[in-house]
Amino acid sequence: MFFRKPLEKPSRETALPGRAQPIPTAERHFVNGRPLKGPYPEGTRSAQFAMGCFWGVERIFWQIPGVWVTAVGYVAGFTPNPTYEEVCSGRTGHTEGVLVAFDPNEVAYEALLKSFWEGHDPTQGMRQGNDVGTQYRSGIYVYDEAQKAAAEASCEAYQKALTAAGLGRITTEIGEAGPFYFAEDYHQQYLAKNPGGYCGVGGVGVSCPIGVGLKA
Repeated sequence: MFFRKPLEKPSRETALPGRAQPIPTAERHFVNGRPLKGPYPEGTRSAQFAMGCFWGVERIFWQIPGVWVTAVGYVAGFTPNPTYEEVCSGRTGHTEGVLVAFDPNEVAYEALLKSFWEGHDPTQGMRQGNDVGTQYRSGIYVYDEAQKAAAEASCEAYQKALTAAGLGRITTEIGEAGPFYFAEDYHQQYLAKNPGGYCGVGGVGVSCPIGVGLKA
């Protein structure tokens, strides 16, 4: 069943039309009670990551000290305000992503990158483990040139580590952060609401050699 999903993104012209209004979602984070869509505290920065099924990915990041709030959603596609079912069809171009709002004085962006690389297998293309399809592709979506430079440097460093371990080439896409379409309420902090729920995310056991020190 999984392998019948499209393994190539649609074009902007062939993607589903979507809708003008956002789909309903939760107002507050189930774990810490903070507003998913803000307002965020002054000085808070944002990051976007995609690394497989967003249920498990989000849990990785909300547990990191210095992360103010997390949310799951759909990124790097064409269809405006898609539903989960539309994304699963492979006809929106999106991947399952996590928005991370963090305090850069408490946690460095590089520390988030380290968790990103070590938390999944970035060599699998349009899949993550048994989860197959364009919605499970790996990606880092950056908000500025500093994030882009850090993401690219971390990718190069991790590729060297993977190669030394006899593993393959990284397929992670690095691009500009576009619209983040918040997923439906039941997806938000899913593994906190359902502790025994499915989590298909797992690393390859190779450490990412990038700096993770806290900022002064």
